[in-house]
Amino acid sequence: MEPIKVHNGKTVALMNNNIDTDQIIPKVFLKRIEKTGFGAFVFDEWRFLKNGDPNPEFPLNDADRQEATILVTGDNFGCGSSREHAAWALKDYRFRVIIAGSYSDIFYMNSLKNGLLLIELPQEQRDALAQVPADETIQIDLPNQVVRTSTAEYPFAIDPTWKHKLENGIDDITETMAYKDEIDAYEAKWDNIYA
Repeated sequence: MEPIKVHNGKTVALMNNNIDTDQIIPKVFLKRIEKTGFGAFVFDEWRFLKNGDPNPEFPLNDADRQEATILVTGDNFGCGSSREHAAWALKDYRFRVIIAGSYSDIFYMNSLKNGLLLIELPQEQRDALAQVPADETIQIDLPNQVVRTSTAEYPFAIDPTWKHKLENGIDDITETMAYKDEIDAYEAKWDNIYA
């Protein structure tokens, strides 16, 4: 998992509340077995018109927002089904940070485990971030737990365990492999018993 310490990026705002996982990645695209390749389908039903052309009114299609790596959004983001594909799709699309009012618990955990930094900020601060000009880069400072713009700083909370994992790129497999010697010793013990 790629570590996140200080991330400088551009924003795109999608201020809807209750964006569910089927809107993030429609179920018709859940046929892949890898974690990659889902970015092309993120928000598919909103990003594209029925004829397949990009929807010119959808924020992610704005020519000035094509480099955005930070999504600013509404409350209860990632609600609905527990599909991990939603986190895979957002990350594969290019997002590293999502700033919302709140998250579905399952989506929150899936995202953290896949290296997405999820930040909760109040409505007023998210409204201000939604107005950041397209050419302005903002800074997400995870060690100091603050979002910085050219005119403001917004502190955010994060569980210390997840902060450590994100800062150091520690996923579940990496965490498990830290106990490789103990695992090998345990397996060797049982191999000797049943040999």
